[in-house]
Amino acid sequence: MKRIILLCAFVALIASACQQGPVRYTQNSPEIETVKQFIDNYNNKLFDTGVYADTSKTYYNTNKNPMSPSEVMDYHRQTDANYATRGFKGDNQEYEMVVTDEGETWVNCWLQWQCSLAANNKKIEIPIHLTYQFIDGKIVREYGYWDPTEIVLGLQKIEAEAKMAESEMEPTE
Repeated sequence: MKRIILLCAFVALIASACQQGPVRYTQNSPEIETVKQFIDNYNNKLFDTGVYADTSKTYYNTNKNPMSPSEVMDYHRQTDANYATRGFKGDNQEYEMVVTDEGETWVNCWLQWQCSLAANNKKIEIPIHLTYQFIDGKIVREYGYWDPTEIVLGLQKIEAEAKMAESEMEPTE
């Protein structure tokens, strides 16, 4: 009898130890699929705010002055004028979803972005980190981090060359 009780206690202990808690880290989730679709929309210049909550805040390379979903789409439309082509590469993409100790759901992604500048077709490739907080299937916060130096310098060079060419065309007295 004592053996049966010990055996039952042991089985109960093993069964409770095998039960898994909620998933706190994964590389497959509906939220990751939402981000992948959002990235695909960006690549195809489909400026859809449907994945954002109305009150979502987006921060690119800053923790101040957040953009609303419509301001994010306007930002992308405006910067597109600088590029002949632009988008995220299909390879070397990493996605993960984590649930923090506070119960927040975040999707992190590490991507390679590439462009060709419109004025001179110079190709630029930049690693980018994006992170999205989700509540009820919608993005409520987005942060994006990348080093824009090569693009800024490329655009400044184009502008300087244009000014130089313009000044050479002016008649001298």
